[in-house]
Amino acid sequence: MQVWDAIQTKRAIREFRAEPLESDHIDRILNAGRRSQSSKNSQPWHFVAVQDKAGLAKLATTGAGMGHVAGCALCVVIVVPTQNERTLWHFFDSGQSAAYMQLAATEIGIGSCLGTIYEPDAAAELLGIPEGYQTRLVISFGYPADEDTAVQPLRAGGRRVFDDVVHWETW
Repeated sequence: MQVWDAIQTKRAIREFRAEPLESDHIDRILNAGRRSQSSKNSQPWHFVAVQDKAGLAKLATTGAGMGHVAGCALCVVIVVPTQNERTLWHFFDSGQSAAYMQLAATEIGIGSCLGTIYEPDAAAELLGIPEGYQTRLVISFGYPADEDTAVQPLRAGGRRVFDDVVHWETW
């Protein structure tokens, strides 16, 4: 699969088959995040890879709309340093690593969905995140429960049209 194909076909998948991911697929996903670009090559992230079903169920309660986490095969929690003068860049860099992981997963037939942690202290305690670090972003991964949903084209109105988003030279 070409990168453009992965970009065109990537969907938020919230329902997964009850099947573990292959270990080489997990490594590929995590390495994609590790290899992503970052501001000044700071690589501020750490990834907590959660596969334990009880842990996934608890993690799902730390944010609204995170039911997909409870049913996934792998949840990657992105951890960055606590708030400082680089926080904005740390979150930008986290988004880049998340995108790389999701595109790598799409390429090998694995679905994914982003989630937001609303209770960071509860997540930090659950995951043993050390002092000096924070987390707000998770990505659930798994083989899509419905293969057709994973590859169907965007529905009308799913994305703004090119000319509505792109401005040439000035706004």
